[in-house]
Order: sequence, then C-alpha cells, then structure tokens
Amino acid sequence: MDFGLAIFPTDYSVSAAQLARAAEERGFESLFFPEHTHIPASRETPYPAGGDLPLEYWHTHDPFVALASAAAVTEKLRVATGICLVIERDPIITAKEVATLDFLSGGRFLFGIGAGWNVEEMRNHGTDSATRFSLLKERVEAMKAIWAEEQASYHGRYVDFDRIWSWPKPIQQPHPPILVGGNGDGVIDRVLAYGDEWLPNRVGEPEQLRARIEELRRRGREEQGREIGSTLYGAPTDRAELDAYDRAGLTRAVFWLRSQPLAELEGRLDRCAEVAAVYRAG
Repeated sequence: MDFGLAIFPTDYSVSAAQLARAAEERGFESLFFPEHTHIPASRETPYPAGGDLPLEYWHTHDPFVALASAAAVTEKLRVATGICLVIERDPIITAKEVATLDFLSGGRFLFGIGAGWNVEEMRNHGTDSATRFSLLKERVEAMKAIWAEEQASYHGRYVDFDRIWSWPKPIQQPHPPILVGGNGDGVIDRVLAYGDEWLPNRVGEPEQLRARIEELRRRGREEQGREIGSTLYGAPTDRAELDAYDRAGLTRAVFWLRSQPLAELEGRLDRCAEVAAVYRAG
C-alpha cells in the first residue's frame, strides 16, 4: 500500500512547495489537492459533512497551479487532484492542463476527478446537477481522445468538437491514471466505465466501504480482466483499521491535513509518516 497526503492549499496555510518538500522528505508517495473554483455566498446546498462549510473551501488555490509548484521542488512525489471538478471545466483546456502537468512533472500526475456536490457552484458554471454524471463521462472520454490521438474529435450530447491538434501529450500513456471520486450508489459503475481507480472518502461504516472495495476488484477481474485499485481519502492512522482496508484490496491510503502553517502541521505529518513507516516495515 502507498501512502499520501491531502490538504486544501490556501492563502493562509503551508505553501504547496513547502508541503511537497516535507512530504517527500518523510517518504510519502503522493500529495493531493482538491478543487473549488469559488463558493457562492448564498448557501443553499448543505455541507455533506454537516455544520458550517469550512473557510478553506473558498480560499483554496487552483489545483493545477499549486500542483505545478509542488512538482517543481520534488523529484519522486506524485502530485494529484483530489478531486478536479471536471463538470465545471472546459474539457479541451483541462486536457491541456493535465497533459502539461504530467509532462513537466516527468509523469508524476494522478488525475482524481468527480462530479461535485455544491449545486449552486455548478449552476454558476452552467452545469445542471441533474445531468452532471453524463456530462462528466463525456468530458472524460473527450479528454482521453485528446491525449491519445494526433487529430482528436468527439461528438456527444454535451461535448462536441471536430478534429483538433493539442500538445503536449502526457508522459504516462495512454494518460495519467484517472481516479474516480465519490461514494454514491453508481460510483463503481463509473469507475468501470472510464476510470483506473476508485477514490472514495472514508465515510459511513468501515465494513460497507471495505465490501465495496472488494466488489470493485471482483467486477474488474470478472467483467474487464483488469485489477482496479482504490485510494482511500481521509485514511485512518489506526493500524488495525488500515490492515482491514489492506485485506480488502486498498492500494493507497491518503491522510488528511488541516489547512495550517507548516509549524502547526509538523506533528501530524510526523505521526502519519510514522504510521506509514511502521506499516511498510510489517
């Protein structure tokens, strides 16, 4: 199992470059940044975790810019979106950003994607929440064509363009791994349809989540003849719980960090690094 970190990089917390160096020094495999282009001031959609929406949701940096700065000061650390809100993005521009980041990082990018939850945020981007999963599928398929083909085209209900040229192509072929986020009922079908891994949040009953990880592995083998990994967002530091996820087939555990200055995070960083080191040592 690999171990990573996740944080909302903000204007008041540790910088992306500082955290990337600290993560690589401590042996972490990956660093994940989420995305919210903005948060509407009129709060209609309830925060999924309950209570008030935390400040970092509307202070977070653009993930691609922040991840580029993280990649520039590291050599091995994988940089990842967790998640990129593809339903709020132009697929041609996003395909260019993904390919550029993968190229400049030497093939170290992980493309975590999702459909989001904030209805009024989607609405400001012209996205209908009722059709967001269909839109997500088409935009991912269109980006795959751009990454793989010399003259790419795509014709769908929501995405439509004739032949285009777009370089650079990603170093990772046919494209960077696509980690499909979400915990809803249809997420396993979405992973199988256009993803390489599942990126669930650690919510609900652990046994239920572990059963779904096992279900995805089984269906991947039986229906497509491939091994499909899972990355747990917000992983526990408890060894027994990690062991249980490991037995279910978890391939990456990502520890969550609060948006704080580095001095205030070092204790948590060291604790997570210790758990990872002990776990790897058996």
